[in-house]
Amino acid sequence: MTRVLHRSGAIPPIAVSGEGIYLHTADGGKIIDGSGGAAVACLGHGNKRVAEAIGRQAATMAYAHTGTFSNQPAEDLADILLSGEPGGLTRAWFCSSGSEGNEAAIKLARQYFLEIGQPQRIRTIARRQSYHGTTLGALAAGGNMMRREYYEPILSQAHSLVSPCFAYRFQNDGETDAQYVDRLAAELEAEFQRLGPDTVIGFLAEPVVGATTGCVTALPGYFKRMREVCDRHGALLILDEVMCGMGRTGTMHAWEQEGVTPDIQVIAKGLGGGYQPIGGILIADRVVQALHNGTGGFLHGQTYQAHPVACAAALEVQRIIREEHLVDNVAAMGKRLETALIERFGNHRHVGDIRGRGLFWALEFVTDRAGKQVFDPALKLNERVKREAFNRGLATYPMGGTIDGKRGDHIIVAPPYIVTAADIDTIVDRLGDAVDAALATL
Repeated sequence: MTRVLHRSGAIPPIAVSGEGIYLHTADGGKIIDGSGGAAVACLGHGNKRVAEAIGRQAATMAYAHTGTFSNQPAEDLADILLSGEPGGLTRAWFCSSGSEGNEAAIKLARQYFLEIGQPQRIRTIARRQSYHGTTLGALAAGGNMMRREYYEPILSQAHSLVSPCFAYRFQNDGETDAQYVDRLAAELEAEFQRLGPDTVIGFLAEPVVGATTGCVTALPGYFKRMREVCDRHGALLILDEVMCGMGRTGTMHAWEQEGVTPDIQVIAKGLGGGYQPIGGILIADRVVQALHNGTGGFLHGQTYQAHPVACAAALEVQRIIREEHLVDNVAAMGKRLETALIERFGNHRHVGDIRGRGLFWALEFVTDRAGKQVFDPALKLNERVKREAFNRGLATYPMGGTIDGKRGDHIIVAPPYIVTAADIDTIVDRLGDAVDAALATL
């Protein structure tokens, strides 16, 4: 009996405690959190420093409305994130989730153009098989076709979609990487022209695509070409690093590996490591200055914006990441994870692609490697792998609809930044056994 409306309709096991990379369930299970939930738990569970920081702040001051006050945890969090003004980002704005962060990014980009006298800019362009959040504005801007389907009639038409940079699935036979990137750049240019170049607010994309397609990285030079198209038409580049940022891919910001910098960056998940709900945006100076020279402020606010307890938690998480050099560990253990996955699955007849970066990796499943054919979606192979992994003490992040919202299965492995080489080996061993067991049930 439960009075909670759960995601799947089924009643999931109850997690009661956590320590390091492990979660413990009410029935006595000990589960490796092999995906950090949804790539959230970057420090693992039960970190005493973060818990104490939360307690101190809650006891001192739990809440102060940002319409009247700022608070020191928010100020300090912005300072640590923007130390050295990475990529020209100079201001931060904090909310409670990645969805809210993407909503704020879109609204800020729209306001920017109003401030500089271009009110005709009302459109955004994103990519198919992307995901930018579950709220109506963020869902409308994204390209997760499976999650959009029920709500399509009530989604804004101010957003359009172009093709993703998903080489495994959409690069043509005989097409070089450079030719594929050229084709995608031409498609983005064509979409600007179709909409009217002076009507476009910006291009919104995940540097490494998260749950929707499973850790898909762009080909070298892709984001530079997308930036060039945006710059040619005066549009903004908005990078959604909710899942792939804050150290997850081996650098603090995923864009550091792409040779571009965003005008607005969306952050969440690894920002607070799951210890409190928090997200936000990091903003380039030219956008900030446009507001300062115009109306003077951001015409957007939320009740729990820059919540003191949430910011205190995230501040402590970020301090630990830096003091313990955990992004370096992500890079090192990411190489270990890549090698282990390739050794275990590189010749597996039903694993078509192994992809990712840092501690953010996915397997895509196929009926045969040569033809890249997918399993019948009705079989829900990704869920079978999740279930078999859980039975072996490993939590992973599964998803179907990899290719178009209906076809394709993948599973994500994204362990906490504190993971060790021995942990990596155990995760891959358990995942290997789970994949084979799941396939045996078909």
